[in-house]
Amino acid sequence: MIQPTHSSRRILLPARGWFIYLSLCAALVLNLIPLGRLPGIPDWVALTLVFWCIHQPLKVGMGAAFFFGLAMDVANASVMGQHALAYVLLAFAAGGLSRRILWFPVVQQALHVLPLLLGTQFIMLLIRLVTGAEFPGVLYFLSSFVAVLLWHPLNYILLLPQYRAIEHDENRPI
Repeated sequence: MIQPTHSSRRILLPARGWFIYLSLCAALVLNLIPLGRLPGIPDWVALTLVFWCIHQPLKVGMGAAFFFGLAMDVANASVMGQHALAYVLLAFAAGGLSRRILWFPVVQQALHVLPLLLGTQFIMLLIRLVTGAEFPGVLYFLSSFVAVLLWHPLNYILLLPQYRAIEHDENRPI
């Protein structure tokens, strides 16, 4: 029998839909905080969206990605559909790779998430360049690397409500 490589063998409760969408709305609010053009601020919606598309691909998918992408387009006054297209492609890729990514420990999951977030940023950058914007510089991609560093704490925080209380029952093997 193959033993899991991660340290936790706890059984998780099902994720509640209201908590998933509350966390996505909180990520949207975090994205709306006016921090100027500081490099390295992660796209909280993309990070939270990729988390839930990996952990709950049947509850969060391309529809939620499209909705939150349009909300980001309206909030940022950017090209309409820029975030929506990037988030839909992110949700599609994350949902397709979810079973593979979950086999790995959290640190290696973060390494799998990095190309997904970089691809999302590349798609948004490509749309901006096509519509006549200037190249923002290489530091534009720094936010994906910061988001990957935040993957482990985000994983802990968003899975915390799903942890089942540790009960020692002699009659149940689980």
